[in-house]
Amino acid sequence: MYTMSRTEWLEFVSAGTKTGKVAVVRANGTSHIAPVWFVVDSDDTTDYVLFTTGSTSVKGRVLRQDNWFAMCVDDENPPYSYVTMHAEAIISEDLDELRKWATKLGTRYMGAEVGEAFGERNAVPGELLIRGRITKVTALGAIAD
Repeated sequence: MYTMSRTEWLEFVSAGTKTGKVAVVRANGTSHIAPVWFVVDSDDTTDYVLFTTGSTSVKGRVLRQDNWFAMCVDDENPPYSYVTMHAEAIISEDLDELRKWATKLGTRYMGAEVGEAFGERNAVPGELLIRGRITKVTALGAIAD
């Protein structure tokens, strides 16, 4: 087992079509977890994890009240690896921004030939873009080695 470097964990979460499992805590203290399509974006100083959700979904409602969430991305094949990201959500309803990122999500998970269609379908009123500023990462590789 080893701890992944920043470069390694960014590559791990960006490779292929692994889903992220987003965890939030409801106002009553109970947990909620759901799989999402996601992408990672970075600037010179900060890494972000982005996904979309409906404004009336559990995730959407909770993140409007408490903007903290965690996401786990794992490899379910030996020797098993995972990355857990803790993040502070910045929520956008801007349709142009939604279209840009929903297209990237559709392209990653469904292919370039249909990415644009997914972007159009998901960039509508009632959808939210969640841009999570990553504040903590736990990234372990080859756990079973």
